[in-house]
Amino acid sequence: MYAATSPSFHRASPRDWLALAVIALPCAVYAMDLTVLNLAVPHLALDLAPSAAQLLWIIDIYGFMVAGALMLMGTLGDRIGRRKLLLIGAAAFALASIAAAMARSAEQLILARALLGLAGATLAPSTLSLIRNIFLDDRERTFAIGVWIACFSAGAALGPLVGGVILTYFGWGAVFLAAVPVMLALLVAGPLLLPEYRDEKAGRLDILSAAQSVIAVLALVYGMKRVAEHGPGLEAAVALALGLVVVGFFLTRQKRLADPMIDLALFAHPGIGAALAINVLAMMGVMGIFVFISQYLQFVLGMSPLEAGLWTAPSGVCFALGSMATPRLVRRWRPVDVLSVGLVCAIAGFLLLTQLRAEPSMGLLMGAIVLMCLGLSPAGTLTTDLVMRLAPPERAGAASGISETSFEFGGAMGIAVLGSLVAASYRLGMEAALLPEGIPPALLEPAQRTLDAAVFGAAKLPEALATPLREAAFTAFSHAVDLAALTCAASALLALLVARARLTRVR
Repeated sequence: MYAATSPSFHRASPRDWLALAVIALPCAVYAMDLTVLNLAVPHLALDLAPSAAQLLWIIDIYGFMVAGALMLMGTLGDRIGRRKLLLIGAAAFALASIAAAMARSAEQLILARALLGLAGATLAPSTLSLIRNIFLDDRERTFAIGVWIACFSAGAALGPLVGGVILTYFGWGAVFLAAVPVMLALLVAGPLLLPEYRDEKAGRLDILSAAQSVIAVLALVYGMKRVAEHGPGLEAAVALALGLVVVGFFLTRQKRLADPMIDLALFAHPGIGAALAINVLAMMGVMGIFVFISQYLQFVLGMSPLEAGLWTAPSGVCFALGSMATPRLVRRWRPVDVLSVGLVCAIAGFLLLTQLRAEPSMGLLMGAIVLMCLGLSPAGTLTTDLVMRLAPPERAGAASGISETSFEFGGAMGIAVLGSLVAASYRLGMEAALLPEGIPPALLEPAQRTLDAAVFGAAKLPEALATPLREAAFTAFSHAVDLAALTCAASALLALLVARARLTRVR
């Protein structure tokens, strides 16, 4: 049996629970930055006029810099102190948020979002490892991790709502400034309420491993995006090959190092390995699909950012409720059974999404969102708690970094893989569509690559040309989202099979 290994005699004090609030709120904000731009895309497109590739990088670069740097930040926290790294990251996050808000070109915004990702990568492993050190009682730690997961999930899901409210009254740059007050509050309250923990036996930090992890992720993502936008080609093949080669060098180096950035031995444990796999598979679906739900509400149904944000708000509530209820559920049923029922619900939700069409069907959409979010919410709490229980206390930072990396990597890969899949499907659908003559190439070519370009282009055409262009774009986008939803359902099904095969003995 994979039983708990930490003592159960130490109860948390009121100060400890206040510390939990201090470290959980920034996680909601940093997760929010993964999705807050979903509703700002039309405003960005009009103001900065980015290319299709630049627009994808503006959306995705934050998540991939987070995923690429999480393992580095987890081990760095073990070495210099987890509270210290958290405060450094909070200050950097605030400064990068201001830089993003002040960006005046697509290149400047991409750079600012990349810096935000590096700063955001310090927050999750630092906070999760602090929870591991503060809450020593098994039940209290499971509940604390549930709160942490709820804030993370709710932040990501509520990003579109927050963005919609802000965009109703302010420009797109203001969506970044919402994080600044929270980070400033953390800088004030952190030294007063948070204890400091570090691994006194930690070895040196390996900069080459850190560089390899970031290069590998970005090369693989770039290759996938090139294939999606332009089809197979030499540039995409070179990028994908580079990413795979660097991954090989990274893994080989970790096996040789006395103080590896990622402890591969942790993956050998059947419980930890299965938990990490489930994290990646679950997050791939939920993080990726919400990008397209936001686009469906705005571009297909014509909602304002605020309206679209309000319709997606229940997702955050469902994630929070499911994460908070999970510790109680596992007191009555086995974790694998709770996970299994949740994943079956998520699969049903993804399949329900395949029925969306250009005509409004909000009941169907809300049913799908509720099933997806409630179904996937137990996965984060249970698998994170399992990883943190099984990892040695002195490796809490590294374990939290690996656990959080699986979340972020799954979410970022979901956005990239599903984004590339939808982009490729949409492009092929538009190229096959029978459109009337007379649409200027300057409008037609962008419209064949992205839905927002088709909507904006149609607005500049006479109705005789605009209507067939919009209809073709909506049809192509609908088929592309169907394919993405089926991919998400397959990912959740694979997570279910892993859970049933590897976690049946977990109590």
